This record gives sequence, C-alpha cells and structure tokens, in this order.
Amino acid sequence: MKTYQVYQVDSFTTEKFTGNPAGVVLNADGLSEKQMLSIARELNNSETAFIFSPEGSDHDLRIRYFTPTIEVPVCGHATIAAHYVRAVANQLHSSTIFHKIGIGVLPVEIIKEEKGYLIVMTQGKIEFSEPFAGAEYDNIVAALGLDKEDLDQRCPIQIVSTGHSKVMIGIKSREKLDSLKPDMISLSKLSTSIGCNGYFVFTLDAEASGILTHGRMFAPAIGITEDPVTGNANGPLGAYLIKHDLVEHNESSFSFKGEQGTAIGRSGIVEVQVKIEKGEPVEVKIGGRAVILFQTTIEL
Repeated sequence: MKTYQVYQVDSFTTEKFTGNPAGVVLNADGLSEKQMLSIARELNNSETAFIFSPEGSDHDLRIRYFTPTIEVPVCGHATIAAHYVRAVANQLHSSTIFHKIGIGVLPVEIIKEEKGYLIVMTQGKIEFSEPFAGAEYDNIVAALGLDKEDLDQRCPIQIVSTGHSKVMIGIKSREKLDSLKPDMISLSKLSTSIGCNGYFVFTLDAEASGILTHGRMFAPAIGITEDPVTGNANGPLGAYLIKHDLVEHNESSFSFKGEQGTAIGRSGIVEVQVKIEKGEPVEVKIGGRAVILFQTTIEL
C-alpha cells in the first residue's frame, strides 16, 4: 500500500469554483494505467495530471494526463494545475524546469508572485491543416448551431494544433457565442471523420478591457461536453490569429488574454504569447494562475 497525495485545483483563475478544474496526483510513482484511469474517473474532471519522477537527465519530472475515459498527450489547464501544486508544495522560487509529457520534453516557467505563482508552459509544434470546405464545412457549422451569417468571414474553419488539435471557428458576436447550443451527437460523429475531437468557437467581439478573445470549447467525442477554459485551444488560437493577419503585432512577438467559460459560470483567463519569425507563428506559450480547492490522500 502507498499513500498518494491528491489535489483538486481550479486553473486559469485565482477564485475558487471558477476556471477549469483539474485533478493532480503529486507523487504518482507506482500507479498503473488502470489505477490512474480509475482515479481520473473518480475525480471526474476533464483531466487529471499524474506527476512522476524523471526518466532521464533531460527533464525534471514526467506528467501523464487522463480524462475519465482515456489518456491524452497533453492538457493545458492540468499542466498549470500540476506545476502550481508542485510549486506550492515545495515552496519553489522562480525557475525554469523541463517536463516530459506526451508530446516531448518542453520548458515550464515557474514565476513566484506576491500571492501564488504564474505558470507558463511552452506548447508543442504549431501545425495547420487545410481549411475545411464543402460538406465538411457545412456539417461543422450546422452541428454547432450556427448560420453562415454568424461566421467571421476573415476566419477559415480549420484544425490547428500545438500538441493537441482543435477546430477553430471564428464568429462575429459575443451574444451568439454565449447562446450556442451545439448538437453533441453530430459533433461526436464528425470528430471521427475529421480526426479532431475539439471544436473551439471564438470571437474577437470582446467587452472587457485587456481581453482580446472570448471562446467556448466542445469535445463530446472524448466525454467533454464543454471544457470551461482550454489551454490547448487558446494557444493554437494565438498562432491562428497571426497566421491569418487578424491582429497587429511587432513582427517578433504578440501576446493577449483570452477569456473562456463565462457562458457556463466558470470564467478563466489564459495568457498567450506567440513568437513570430518572418510573419509566421513559430512558438506558443500559455500562462495561467491557479487555486487549490482541496487536498486529500488515497491509499492503493
């Protein structure tokens, strides 16, 4: 028997019961895949992060991520949660460490603040698929409950990835965004044919000062009806905004804040940084804060 330290954390927020909840197991060495899946299912967050000792000298720790049904290669909000918990538990100073996750070895910045920590993670390789057209385009629009006049015509509907792909759908109105009622069965079926599980609907119709985008993310094919605040959607969105000349920048970098989760009462903020070379996005980082809701232990 071993005692495992388990945390419930709200990510991309400093206010309890907002942002995106994630589970974190701080000392996961010894857990089997079956046990990790059971813990993730029991906690019933969209993802739970399991922190392991390193496997080699090129990284400081290893993280695996499980939804209640499957393992996924990376998860933004669970990464923020995992490193926040580790920083608090070990009273870390500001530092840069390397973690090994399902998409490789990448740096994470731990930034100590007066109250808590800001965690900044570098995301994976930026990849753009060809924009959708024809029947696939029409089916995505219809499944999301949108009409073509709702769409921002500057924004092609396409899959973008920084390690975990999402379909980007730009629309004109914040009001329309908040009132969306997608057909989850249709979205699930589409996911199989297009090879992407997540649909990120966003708008540049922002209201609050300092916020550039608002978004909602649906991934019913992997058991996530709606994800409150998604690092692996807002990060790719940053690359997408540069790729399609939707924002002004200084030719070397661009940063913005994206809000998500408002429509379901779990608002959170993702801070996105995009490195730019020759007009193209080449690297994305996402940052966020977190708050620990509770801590417990499990003996297995």
